[in-house]
Amino acid sequence: MSTATDPKRRALGKGLESLLPSRPTSAVAPAIAAAAESTGKPLEIPLEQIERNPYQTRTRFDEEKLTELAHSISASGVVQPIVVRPLIPAKGEVKYQLITGERRWLASKKSGKATIPAIVRQVSDEQTLEMTIVENLQRADLNPMEQARAYQRLSQDFKLTQEQMAQRTGKERASVSNFLRLLRLPESVQQKVESGDLTFGHARTLLALDSAESITSAAQKVLALNLSVRQTENYVQGLINPEAKQSKEVKPTQPEDPNVREAQDRIRRHLGLKVKIEDKKGKGRVIIEYSGLEDFDAILTALGGD
Repeated sequence: MSTATDPKRRALGKGLESLLPSRPTSAVAPAIAAAAESTGKPLEIPLEQIERNPYQTRTRFDEEKLTELAHSISASGVVQPIVVRPLIPAKGEVKYQLITGERRWLASKKSGKATIPAIVRQVSDEQTLEMTIVENLQRADLNPMEQARAYQRLSQDFKLTQEQMAQRTGKERASVSNFLRLLRLPESVQQKVESGDLTFGHARTLLALDSAESITSAAQKVLALNLSVRQTENYVQGLINPEAKQSKEVKPTQPEDPNVREAQDRIRRHLGLKVKIEDKKGKGRVIIEYSGLEDFDAILTALGGD
């Protein structure tokens, strides 16, 4: 692949190390080095010597799928080694900390295995956090709120811009921006998104409302009526522009050009913001309303701005 290829796409398919910037690691204590050398080759490590990763951003595991993986491990073993780092031994006891592979670790314990193949890496706390977050973001089954919080940690803990986060994870910058905007949802609505009761599309549509109270109220209505994303869009637009809705109900007007209406809906769905197209015989204007800097950044990103 040539170096002229889109750097975001170039990141896809590579290992974690190729996604992370090279940085010097601090000197490793001799006791740790003696406990486990970072050779890059899998070692069979007792499960009881491995501790959970405190930097893990993933909070939910499907118990049914975890059980299925445990049965697979019982039959065929662990196909892909996990990645760990050695901890400073306490009272001569060797311990390791997970970096990636928590599902395999949990499923191995569930299956009754005594050991698990693991690759040992000598990395700092900062590198461990970054590797864990990037690995999680490349998974397809993270829920939207887990992804949003992972991007937030990359931003807060490593001061990465949205463009840098997009390059590290192989995502589009607009996608990064859209996930971060989910953190503006009220906590109760975030929980519904995390549980799967509301989809990412529902959440983006609700963000067009301008207050936490209106978002919460609208989310309750969407859940009560089991509205689709398209129905939610129509409902939210009615809340944003009740005068237009009432005018249409009271006094029939000239039907809007379906092509203009479709374009307006597409822009609104893409940005998750209030959009209005005023068109008269092929001339007019596009009005996009935003209520904060994140909304403004999303507009610039969509328009190709830096």
